[in-house]
Amino acid sequence: MTTPPLYRSRPGGFDIQPASQPEARQINDFIYCSEGLSNSYLITTPEGRIAINTGMGFEAPVHKRNYDAVDDSPLRYILLTQGHVDHVGGVDLIREEGTKLVAHANNQAHQADDARIASFRASRSAFAFADAIARAWTYIQEHVGGGISAQSRPIPDITFDDRYEIELGGLRMELLWTPGGETTDSMVIWLPEHRICFTGNLFSALFGHFPNLVTVRGDRYREALGFIESLERVRALQPELLLPGHHGPVAGKETIRQELTRLRDAVRYVHDETVRGMNHGKDIHTLMREIQLPPELEVGEGYGKVSWSVRAIWENYAGWFHHSSTTELYSVPAKSVHGDLVELAGGAEAVARRANDKLGSGEPLAAIHLAEAALHASPTNIAALEAMIGAHEQLEGESENFWLTQWLRKQLGDLRSTLDAVKAKEKES
Repeated sequence: MTTPPLYRSRPGGFDIQPASQPEARQINDFIYCSEGLSNSYLITTPEGRIAINTGMGFEAPVHKRNYDAVDDSPLRYILLTQGHVDHVGGVDLIREEGTKLVAHANNQAHQADDARIASFRASRSAFAFADAIARAWTYIQEHVGGGISAQSRPIPDITFDDRYEIELGGLRMELLWTPGGETTDSMVIWLPEHRICFTGNLFSALFGHFPNLVTVRGDRYREALGFIESLERVRALQPELLLPGHHGPVAGKETIRQELTRLRDAVRYVHDETVRGMNHGKDIHTLMREIQLPPELEVGEGYGKVSWSVRAIWENYAGWFHHSSTTELYSVPAKSVHGDLVELAGGAEAVARRANDKLGSGEPLAAIHLAEAALHASPTNIAALEAMIGAHEQLEGESENFWLTQWLRKQLGDLRSTLDAVKAKEKES
């Protein structure tokens, strides 16, 4: 089995923090990176500067400070590789008089999508980023000064459909639409004379890892075959340096070719195996368990997961009705009868004991199912809470995926707080 490169086997996976670097990182003699929730890049030319992505609104003061320290010539362009909030949020602060904002024609539609469910998505992202963002706000107030900048929802000055070319100070750039990325306005920026490609989050948040075809925080499904088509557009360029939306550069023409080929083939394999299973009548949970990448197609799962992508591919084709139960078609969930089942089983204590038995035999998910039923009937049952905590601890210890790990830690925090409160109340009485 091939040893995965460092960016594919990175311990902790997606470990990005909001912008708090004291200076921009120099990539070469005219490109700089200011890291944050998404990388922002600065290109310098004899005729002015170009910024690629601007971070969240509250990060913009850091990016602006870092870039002005490098070069304070006029900012001619801001280029947005996608419409997500961590790319567009700092535009209003970083933009100058005369700066042209360039994005794909779908950018406004995507920003409108984000705005439509902004509260929903923010509440579902908070468990993963709230602590890091709070630390970043403190850093900005102490080291940059001023208030927290508002989140931008900018309107581009220039949009394009498939390809757009910019030349500034002798530097030629090609902007290429890659709708198979995280958003339908995704684009990459290609510097043909330098063989450099700014890929944004086309390859998800971790290069060399399986793409995130469905997000835990909530987003539209991403299409596997569309991802492959966009990947192929970059692969055909034969780049020698990739500058992604997260983490550092990926260098070397052959390394990039090999990694993109492996990623393409991995996504194609999962797509084809899912479709084959659907056509052979296999249910979604069976396919989520069975479909695994062969060793020669091994990629990381630090941000997206193969099993989640199986479900995303299935539901992207077939929708939410799995033809497994009539109840799927109605508004009454399975948990509505948990109380009845717990009563028939002999009460919450009996079910909690079985949950702990399952945990002891190495079945943490079965333990969670049982413990949830017991807690539905008796929310303060200590044995059930302890089974839930033990199961989540076991799963957290096994997880190498950012979103899964953050979710498990959030659940553990809530469960431990509940258990402490129950024990304190019992002690008082």
